[in-house]
Amino acid sequence: MPDGARACFMTVDVEDWFHSYNYGSLVSKDRWPDYESRVEHNTSRVLDILARRSIHGTFFILGWVGERYPHLVRRIAGAGHEVASHGYWHEPVYSLTPDQFRDDVRRSKMVLEDITGRPVRGYRAPCFSITNWALPILRDLGFAYDSSFFPTTAHDRYGRLEGISPGTGPFEVIDGLHEICISCLPMGRFALPWGGGGYFRLVPYGLWRVGVERILRTGIPYVFYIHPWDMDPGQPHVAGMRTLDAMRQRVNLARCAGRLDALAGALSWRPIGEAIAEPATAPAACRPMAARAQATPMSGRA
Repeated sequence: MPDGARACFMTVDVEDWFHSYNYGSLVSKDRWPDYESRVEHNTSRVLDILARRSIHGTFFILGWVGERYPHLVRRIAGAGHEVASHGYWHEPVYSLTPDQFRDDVRRSKMVLEDITGRPVRGYRAPCFSITNWALPILRDLGFAYDSSFFPTTAHDRYGRLEGISPGTGPFEVIDGLHEICISCLPMGRFALPWGGGGYFRLVPYGLWRVGVERILRTGIPYVFYIHPWDMDPGQPHVAGMRTLDAMRQRVNLARCAGRLDALAGALSWRPIGEAIAEPATAPAACRPMAARAQATPMSGRA
C-alpha cells in the first residue's frame, strides 16, 4: 500500500523519442517533422498507469510537442495533472544566450497557457542544463519554480547551480523562485542520480526501491521523472549513435512500464505545484544545506 506519510513528486518530461539529446547532431530539429512521432501513444501509456493508481503529477511539456498535439495537452490537464514547461526547442540552456533562452521559454509558456487557459508555473530545462543566470529570467517570466537541477557528483550534460548540496529539498533559490532538485542518493563523498530516466531503467527495481527509502528517511520528498519514450522499445533506431548514447537511450525499455507501475503504487505522489503553493508545510530537512545559489552568469558546460 502507498505510504501516505511521505511526499513524492511524480514528474513526466513530455518529448518525442527524437528529441532526446542522446542523438546529438544525428537528428536536427529541421527534420523533426520527418520522423515517426510516438509521443502521443507513449504519453497515453503513462497517463493510463497514473490513472489506474489515482496519481496526479507534473507534466513538463515541450512547447514544440504542445503546439502540434494540443489535444494531448488538454487531456493531461483534464486528467488533473499539472502542466509545466520543458522549453520549446529542447536545447540545453548553456548552449543559448540569455535572450535566446528567454525567447524559447516564453514561447513554450505561451503555447501551453493558450491551450489550457491556465498559468504555467513550473519549468524544467532540457538535459537538466540549468545555470544560475537563467533563474532570474524564469522568475521574470512568471514561473514560481524550477525543477532542473540534478545535484549529482558529475555528469557530462547537466548544468550546475552553485551552493546546493545533494541532500537539499525544495527551497527558494532566489527571491520569488523555488528550486526542486531531482533526487540523488548520497554515497559518502558521491551523489548517485536516483531520480528516474535511464538510471531507473538500468538499476534493478528492488535496489532502486532501497535507494528511494534511504532518500525518504532523510525527510526530503522524493522527486522522480520519466520520459514517455523510456517505455517504448519500438522506437526507431538511428544509425551512427555512440555506444554510450545508445545504451542511455535503449537499455531496458521493455521493462520500464512495469517498473513505473510498481513504483507508482508503492508511494504517495503529488504534483510539484501543490507543494509550492504550501511553502509553510515544507519540513525542516527541505531547507538548503548550503548557501543559496547566487544568480550570477555562468559560461560553458558544467
